Amino acid sequence: MLRKPAVNGLFYPDNPDNLIKVIENCFLDESGVSKIPKLNIFDGDDYPIHIMVPHAGYQYSGAIAAHGYCNIVQNGFPEVFIILSPNHTGLGSEVSVFNEGEWITPLGSVEVDNEFADEIVSISDIATSDFSAHIREHSIEVQLPFLQYFSNDFKIVPITMGSQTFTASSDLAKAIFEAGKKLGKSYCVIASTDLSHFNNQEKANKVDGFVLEDIEEMNEFKLFEEVIQYNITMCGYGPVMTAISLSKMSGKNNCEILAYRTSGDVTGDFSSVVGYASGIFK
Repeated sequence: MLRKPAVNGLFYPDNPDNLIKVIENCFLDESGVSKIPKLNIFDGDDYPIHIMVPHAGYQYSGAIAAHGYCNIVQNGFPEVFIILSPNHTGLGSEVSVFNEGEWITPLGSVEVDNEFADEIVSISDIATSDFSAHIREHSIEVQLPFLQYFSNDFKIVPITMGSQTFTASSDLAKAIFEAGKKLGKSYCVIASTDLSHFNNQEKANKVDGFVLEDIEEMNEFKLFEEVIQYNITMCGYGPVMTAISLSKMSGKNNCEILAYRTSGDVTGDFSSVVGYASGIFK
């Protein structure tokens, strides 16, 4: 199965040269990391971090995403990136695993690790092999050029969560952990999420502060409760809950929020904004 790009020319440039320049600008932006990091070599079994990054158009959230990717680059690439996203289209199953083929971007193709993907599906009580949820979903696609800029020597397991319940995230975390342990492959989870949507700047900062505190405390229970209790329109809380739970299973008990801003900080319109943050679990 070849998964062709759905949002090239919209969320990021479809011309490879222009895309490379935009990615470089994300790293060099004053809200980015002010440098383009050099890729180190990872040589080990247990990759030291998982990350949380946003998934909006690069002009809005790319500089914030650069903080998460800088940490990956400095640690070197594992064998596999397991990219978790919410489901914006409503297509597909509760937890949809894209388990074979390649994903295409303007910077080339990325191979899916079918062995890892199939093992997750086999272990999970909820996840199924499903392509339909991924065909128009943007929140995994936009992560790939950030990785491809530095290397094409990696594989992916794309997983879209139509169900973001506590049960689904716990099940998926356990399945990823057990699959990784069985296969003996190094992997990094990338939890793709934006924060609150379409509040004014003051309210966005307030409610985003609630969830960022929960994430930094590695408290997936409280994160889920507050998202529901306060109706916080964080689109990828399921992937983040999964990343927190999985991180703790593997002894990564700390989180650092690396950067935060809103679309209003980019556009100057603070009446209706979307929040973006990057973080690492280590």
